[in-house]
Amino acid sequence: MSSPSETWLEVRRYLVSNRYRLGTEAAHDFPAASRVAGTPLLAPASWIPPEPIPLMSVQLEFDPDAVFSGVTGVVPGPYETYAEAMAALAPPAVFENRPTYRLLSADLAGPRPVLRLGRGTYFDSINTGEAAAHEYAARRLGHADPATVRTAIGDPWDPTRRPTNVAISTLTIRRDVSSGESTFYLHWRDPAKVAHAAGLYQVVPSGIFQPSTDELNDFSLWRNIIRELSEELLGASETYNGPIDYTTWPLAAHLTTALADGTARAYCVGLGVDPLTFATDLLTVLSIDSDLFDTLFGDVVATNTEGHVLTPQPLTPETLNTYIHHKPLQSAGAALLQLTLNHRLT
Repeated sequence: MSSPSETWLEVRRYLVSNRYRLGTEAAHDFPAASRVAGTPLLAPASWIPPEPIPLMSVQLEFDPDAVFSGVTGVVPGPYETYAEAMAALAPPAVFENRPTYRLLSADLAGPRPVLRLGRGTYFDSINTGEAAAHEYAARRLGHADPATVRTAIGDPWDPTRRPTNVAISTLTIRRDVSSGESTFYLHWRDPAKVAHAAGLYQVVPSGIFQPSTDELNDFSLWRNIIRELSEELLGASETYNGPIDYTTWPLAAHLTTALADGTARAYCVGLGVDPLTFATDLLTVLSIDSDLFDTLFGDVVATNTEGHVLTPQPLTPETLNTYIHHKPLQSAGAALLQLTLNHRLT
């Protein structure tokens, strides 16, 4: 008879190996109307704007004293939380309980797009969302499992029911000014390196909305995207020595100037929840003219701390549809590519 640890590892291995299929199946547990652009990603109507929103028009509100009283994922057993079990039995290379900005509420479909956020930690989502995915996988393997976390959460798009971290997933586009043709970048997330979405493709960059060193200085969607671009496309360190001066950092300064003069364009197209892990992603698009892109990102790395970056893919309906419908793409990535296709963004 297997020990509890052996059973946990069996389920974990099954979850990692079958994450894409399980996510697709889990989407059918929710109303079809909640699926974003026909993909597995889930969202209420208020999270999906009818047209792309200029990224800088999304207002952020910060409530550092907001208290959470919903499901935390703490359960009785040899490990009190799913993060503790992962750390003891199957730790990925990158696994730190860093501070995050926790979603309190969102409205992206109204006249004033806004995200309200408070304080959170990375393990909050591991202890609820990844635990819920584990329960789903356990049931598929025939293990008796009460699905306590998954059932208790209910609607996964309700941030009062579970602590909701937000990842900012950005489709990065290089637009060739002379030809009008565009390419985009994808990332394969290495199961040995990451805890979330292991073994899946995702747009690049994609990272949790969190401060680097200074909570208020880093409370910006744009600044978070710049840091992720530096880390995931250029292979820069995630460690920063003190508060970042975004006005003098060359990458940040060039990109911010480009956003102002139109040689770079940034949009938000929605916010959604993965049906398996309940991971919540802000869906953004960043299109950069080729001259500037080649100056800033001429040496895109092949590997980074989370996996490897694919060679540039042509931004064509054929390529987008291939990844949306026929590749193990994270649900947020599938929705982002589909919305990009629907809105004809380049």
